[in-house]
Amino acid sequence: MIRRYVEQILSIYNYIDGLVVTNNKGIVEYFITYRPDINRLKEEDVLGKHVLDIYPDLTSETSSVLRVLKNGKPIFNERQHLKTYKGQSIYAVNNTLPILSGEKIVGVVDVSKYLDPEARRENIILSFKDNHLPKNKNELYSVDDIITNENSMLVIKERILKVSRTGSSVLVYGVTGTGKELVAQSIHKHSDRSNMPFVSQNCAAIPSTLLESILFGTVKGSYTGAENKKGLFEVAQGGTIFLDEINSMEISVQAKILKAIEEKKIRRVGGIDPIDIDIRIVSAVNEEPWKAIKEGRLREDLFYRLSVVQINIPSLKERRGDIKLLTGYFIDRYNKNMNRGIIGVEERVEDIFNNYSWPGNVRELKNVIEGAFNLTSGNLIMVKDLPDYLQNKTNRYNERIEDLLGNVPLSNMVEDYEKNIIIVALEESINMVEAAKLLGISKQLLRYKMDKYGL
Repeated sequence: MIRRYVEQILSIYNYIDGLVVTNNKGIVEYFITYRPDINRLKEEDVLGKHVLDIYPDLTSETSSVLRVLKNGKPIFNERQHLKTYKGQSIYAVNNTLPILSGEKIVGVVDVSKYLDPEARRENIILSFKDNHLPKNKNELYSVDDIITNENSMLVIKERILKVSRTGSSVLVYGVTGTGKELVAQSIHKHSDRSNMPFVSQNCAAIPSTLLESILFGTVKGSYTGAENKKGLFEVAQGGTIFLDEINSMEISVQAKILKAIEEKKIRRVGGIDPIDIDIRIVSAVNEEPWKAIKEGRLREDLFYRLSVVQINIPSLKERRGDIKLLTGYFIDRYNKNMNRGIIGVEERVEDIFNNYSWPGNVRELKNVIEGAFNLTSGNLIMVKDLPDYLQNKTNRYNERIEDLLGNVPLSNMVEDYEKNIIIVALEESINMVEAAKLLGISKQLLRYKMDKYGL
């Protein structure tokens, strides 16, 4: 257990985003960032520069580096808003410690974990009753919020930045929990429409009459209780509308959306006058588009209109290299939100995470971590803190291992196997030299193994 705790302490360094070392004058002598997508400074931009030259908005009183140099006391978990001399803003949590030679301070090491801006992105889905409230641009996700080290996702981040510069329609394909809305918001956030509304609507399981009213608005008297009310297409004027799960939308509404795209006009339910619209449409499906088309749940002509650019998001099991990274990210997030001090997961939990198929993808991993935070009493997430269905999977796995191995350790089984192979090789050879050659090892190593097994 002690060894595991040491490993977890060291693994914290897998979750840091940047590290700076200065000398006792505040001059940067070492710099590295593990998140160049957030902190775009490079080593050549900062080496040999004073911290106040790099971050001109800081002072000797607000810079954690200069305060530690002055008083020699470490600073832990301090939030800072850093604005670089190149104009980039970075939100970070910093741990700043003095470097001592005897009792003399010779420098400072500053470790950073980058944060989202303080405006948190909650309640993004826009319901019918509050569709007059488009989301503020500071509440939206950007590509910086796509946490990944996988090449497939890095390509998607690059593609988002490219397509955001155009006005073309984008179709996002990904199974549940992969982050389709995150991609849609990022496209809007980096576009020249970013100062205009972003409006989101999930189209699944909404009756066609209600969905038509939500999207296109209503005229008073068009049906009992109807009032003059804007639809989401009008609310999104000048900005972006995100239509999620369009493959679940009734065909009759799909036809009206196609007409609106072609004419760039809509009519409210019960209305006569056309209303001009200028919006970008980003849509999403949670199944293969051609499967939905073949089964008659998605109009082929609408698909062509909406998929000028198509972005396919891989499932979490296809990007297993991100599981540990995302686990650390969510642990950091819930440590902050719940005021906890969890440092990681125990080894068995890590094994479960790496071998699980994650049908709910990133959303499921996030929920599992959040649930564990509510149950764990220590500073490691243990198997007992996981949902029952994950605990049952590991129990069944252990039972299979026990059935396979019984009470014999794996090392003993391997040794028995090796011993039997050597016996066969010796029986098939006229001497040790030939046996060693048959086994592909040296004569000396064969002698060592024969002595080991008493042959």
